[in-house]
Amino acid sequence: MHKRRVILVLTILFLLLAGGPAWVLLSGQASLRGDWSTATRHSAGIAPDPAKTREAVVQIYAARAFSWRGVLGVHTWIAAKPTNAPAWTTYQVIGWNVMRGGKAVAIRQEAPDRSWFGNRPEIIADLRGAGVDAIIREIDRAARAYPYNDTYTVWPGPNSNTFTAWIGREVPGLGLDLPPTAVGKDWLGATTIAVWAPSGTGVQLSLYGLLGVTAAIDEGLELNLAGLTLGVDPLDLALKLPGVGRVGPNWGAAAHAEDRS
Repeated sequence: MHKRRVILVLTILFLLLAGGPAWVLLSGQASLRGDWSTATRHSAGIAPDPAKTREAVVQIYAARAFSWRGVLGVHTWIAAKPTNAPAWTTYQVIGWNVMRGGKAVAIRQEAPDRSWFGNRPEIIADLRGAGVDAIIREIDRAARAYPYNDTYTVWPGPNSNTFTAWIGREVPGLGLDLPPTAVGKDWLGATTIAVWAPSGTGVQLSLYGLLGVTAAIDEGLELNLAGLTLGVDPLDLALKLPGVGRVGPNWGAAAHAEDRS
């Protein structure tokens, strides 16, 4: 009887870990193939026009990763526009920069909402108005101090989501709750085991981004298995599934954005 229960639990875990990515692939949300040279990088038209928006704005974006990576997760980045600034500045980690001998962190003035090589982005955090200029300065400082600027590993990290999660921990005012599909957000380094969760509302334990747990007010309870996230957000009545992401509402994020408006 005990052996059967173990087999049942392992079977359920396998289905949960593999079922989500399989659904993403079969439903056409991601593809195993892609062409860097032809994939669109056009603006999605969802960011405020800096010529018309005087207030300070920070937006954090996520888009399905390119090619097979998109079956499992997303690429995330940060965009900032200080008060009266004429343009947006984006902050992100780009893996091929390191492969070409450069630095991982790319800081550029560009459209903040460009498709990530064919994949339309969505906004996962939006902060505006009073106090946001100070947060932008903290983001810039933290980005330039990113400790893994000379290395990049798709799995388990450090990658683009490792960077965004690290900024979240360094800038508590962001209140950042990354999607469960941000593979690499749980990579804490070779020697670090325990840190604050990216939202700053709880704690996170992780062994090299491969096995860990997060318990926080904003994130809820997340279990990290081989870099993939299974979890539940009791306050939002939402599930977090590998590949698929959040299933259910995200009232906490809406309330946070309202507090900043």
